Amino acid sequence: MPQQLIEFDRHLFYLINSGLSNPFFDWLMPIMRNKLIWIPLYIAITGFCIYKYKKVGLYIIVTLLLAFAVADYGSASLIKPIFKRVRPCNEPALSHTIIKRIPGSGYGFPSSHASDHFAIAIVLCLIFGTRWRWVWYVALLWAATISFAQVYVGVHYPLDVTGGAIYGLVVGWLMVLLFKKLQPGFKA
Repeated sequence: MPQQLIEFDRHLFYLINSGLSNPFFDWLMPIMRNKLIWIPLYIAITGFCIYKYKKVGLYIIVTLLLAFAVADYGSASLIKPIFKRVRPCNEPALSHTIIKRIPGSGYGFPSSHASDHFAIAIVLCLIFGTRWRWVWYVALLWAATISFAQVYVGVHYPLDVTGGAIYGLVVGWLMVLLFKKLQPGFKA
């Protein structure tokens, strides 16, 4: 990675991690990145899909699960071992200058949280966003907030979450193409 880009990434990281530090974010951001907090949302989406769309709803759920699985596996097991980028919370040179709000393990690029949530978000947007435009705003804001939380708590650099978001968007888009092949006449 070019040195100027690394410096910009670190500067932006410090701005978010330290510059935006406040008690409200210190409380909220660890919650936002906690996967268990979103279980009710996932249950609600599953229930909605089955109730509203019956059998096609199962295809939507499978599409969401595939998007999540491919994004997660690809980012965590395929891409991270290639780049081997150390997380900021584990960077020895930064140990005295960052705020570590939670521990992080493994490599940082790309962020699996970002790739997973942006994959889910774009599937929801592309399937339901034509009928309900607000889905675009809510789903993408949800994924972006979770990604922001990753930087705020100190486990990812901004480029980690940006790379994860781009990867997740591509994976989600590809899964929707597959869904449309299996359900060509679907209208939300």
